[in-house]
Amino acid sequence: MDTPHPSARTALVVGASGITGSALVEQLTGQDWDVLALSRTPVPGSTARHLSADLRSPERLAAALAEERPTHVFFTAWSRQATEKENIQVNAGMVRNLLAALAHAPVEHVALMTGLKHYLGPFEAYGQGTMPDTPFREEEPRLPVDNFYYAQEDELWAAAGRQGFRWSVHRAHTVIGHAVGNAMNMGLTLAAQAAICRETGRPFVFPGSETQWNSLTDMTDAGLLAEHMVWAATEEAAGNEAYNVVNGDVFRWRRMWPALAAWFGLEWEGYQDAPRPLEEQMRGTEDVWARIVEQHGLVEPDLARVASWWHTDADLGRPIEVVADMSKSRLAGFTGYRRTEDCFTRLFERYRAERVIP
Repeated sequence: MDTPHPSARTALVVGASGITGSALVEQLTGQDWDVLALSRTPVPGSTARHLSADLRSPERLAAALAEERPTHVFFTAWSRQATEKENIQVNAGMVRNLLAALAHAPVEHVALMTGLKHYLGPFEAYGQGTMPDTPFREEEPRLPVDNFYYAQEDELWAAAGRQGFRWSVHRAHTVIGHAVGNAMNMGLTLAAQAAICRETGRPFVFPGSETQWNSLTDMTDAGLLAEHMVWAATEEAAGNEAYNVVNGDVFRWRRMWPALAAWFGLEWEGYQDAPRPLEEQMRGTEDVWARIVEQHGLVEPDLARVASWWHTDADLGRPIEVVADMSKSRLAGFTGYRRTEDCFTRLFERYRAERVIP
């Protein structure tokens, strides 16, 4: 299949206002693609054309997309539910509905973002049972548990068989990037923790487990993930595969935590005897955040839209080492790389410049 001229390429980014979706929109609009941004709210400052439709409604999706002709689809949306069975019903259903609504379109490639819960299990069975050895590799078999990532993959493959498009799956690890109001946003969560610590005179306390404090780990910058998804969607040899995607460096939180504290000018405390979750550390700090917002003229007064304490606790509280192997992408030709500490500091600088944090 010949790669079309850029002017003939139309990207549909699903979940466009999220961490990864907004990074994709930013990258694609900068590369002269025609970009359709499907999300509940428009991407601030973007030239992409905003579309709004309920991913759970086949009828509304069909109506919203009836006149659209995307050639490339990037699916980054998800909706957190109370149980994994509900996650499967809702999130696999959204993939199924979206692709069915595009049966008329000249779709060449669909890129699906998932994550390392493919290897770790869903939140309700997170890190339990027998895990594959680290670093995680794409050929590992599925775990014998319900997992909405598996169900999403199955919907993707079934639609590819019917509609004839190429596909790729992108398994990221703890994505850090720019968004507000996202359900899983460690970068902004840690920045909010730091602001509250500064305001109240508290030390910057690591919330997680001894294993996470001492073991090697890695992360995924949203910009790198966007590069990876566009690469897989446009390189003929990269299609019809699942890939891990991480920054390329590894680190230990016992080194990273003091570095982040230093950037914010805070005293810090590492792991001591037991985890100290942010949901406990930060309980009742809404009034503190309101005071910070007023003092510094910040733009988001709702702490719940800034900090996702539960997600950072789950990530940093894991009792196992989590590292992903990038060999498959490297051998296929992807050479993107980020240093994670730089990703954090650039993100903090951007949030500060936009008056999201003080």
